[in-house]
Amino acid sequence: MSALDKVRCNKTVIQSTLCGDHRLILNKVHEKGLITKREYNNLKSINKEDVEGHVVELVDKIMNKGEDSCRAFLHLLQTDEDIKMTYPELKSIQLNIASPLPLPIQVSSRDDKDVLSPDRKRPKQDDQYQLNSQPTGLCVIINNENFMDGDVRRGTNNDAESLAEVFSWLGFRVLMCKDQTKDQMDQTLTCLASLSDLSQLHQLDIKEWSNSGFTDLQGSPEHGDAFICCLLSHGRKGVVLGIDRESLSIKQITRTFKATDQSALTGKPKVFLIQACQGGLTQRGVLLRDLEADDSQSLYIPEEADFLVAIATVEDHAALRHTIDGGWFIQSLCEQLKEGCVRGEDITTILHHVNDEVGQREGSVQPGKIKQMPEVRFTLRKRLVLSPHHN
Repeated sequence: MSALDKVRCNKTVIQSTLCGDHRLILNKVHEKGLITKREYNNLKSINKEDVEGHVVELVDKIMNKGEDSCRAFLHLLQTDEDIKMTYPELKSIQLNIASPLPLPIQVSSRDDKDVLSPDRKRPKQDDQYQLNSQPTGLCVIINNENFMDGDVRRGTNNDAESLAEVFSWLGFRVLMCKDQTKDQMDQTLTCLASLSDLSQLHQLDIKEWSNSGFTDLQGSPEHGDAFICCLLSHGRKGVVLGIDRESLSIKQITRTFKATDQSALTGKPKVFLIQACQGGLTQRGVLLRDLEADDSQSLYIPEEADFLVAIATVEDHAALRHTIDGGWFIQSLCEQLKEGCVRGEDITTILHHVNDEVGQREGSVQPGKIKQMPEVRFTLRKRLVLSPHHN
């Protein structure tokens, strides 16, 4: 049974037990980073006539955060000495989680004699990407605001600045290109993938984030231990549009950075964050009801390895953007990075929070009428943990 299911099955008895001292459990989950400071203050100030309301809201908040948070919550209930002393009734609740059974070996239908047998797996290495370079790497933002047909993507500059602030804080050197055609986008990404012809960078009018604004490029960029690419534009199914309304496919964008013997980014994480529509359909909400909820090292890696692509919306649907505040997806991403990176969460966990937060937002006064669901896909081989940069 998963941790989430364990909490769900014992929810009533857990809540009634923790009502004995709701302030203690609230403080404990905050100390352990299971809830943010903002969530802590909101829970503490709930206008409830009895303490049960506070505990119910807290347990619901933990469950909404998913499996990892539920697992940490159960561990806290079983191991913290103050909690065990204050709530002795917890001893009678079966909160331990059984270790999952090992997965069976998948037998391939191919008769491939070159495939290694399980007992020939190479030694397991660290499961986290090592980010030791200074700066951590490049963060490139392509910000398409003004289109040739007169259309203006209002609010996109706020997205660009929010991204620049958070990734600069995370130790990246942040570069931005503004208002590019499809060919210019392709040229920019090709140039930045190899960094072989730096003279092209000046032709592309690349700006660099410094302190609190974008200025002229300061020296030649170099790749570090990770690469971030943020694309802010209009889009259609599987593509991002240049300001000339020509399409550059997301598949082509990522393949520009695929692993080669010459690439400085081979074996390093490459993250693509895309704020662009993927169609014209509007997502609608559905009322939730009761729902139940191998790693071996080699000298070689697939050329498509180490990618993460996060798109503001699922295929065929529109991505919502406030004309002043910016895109739902980008703004949620930046806030969750600020909170999750401090807690040491990896990028996929943070994006789970983003998916949940964006999915809960309403685009209409009528609940469920206009919704948005981001989509994340990745071939990362390890955990990608970004940390605040300390000068």
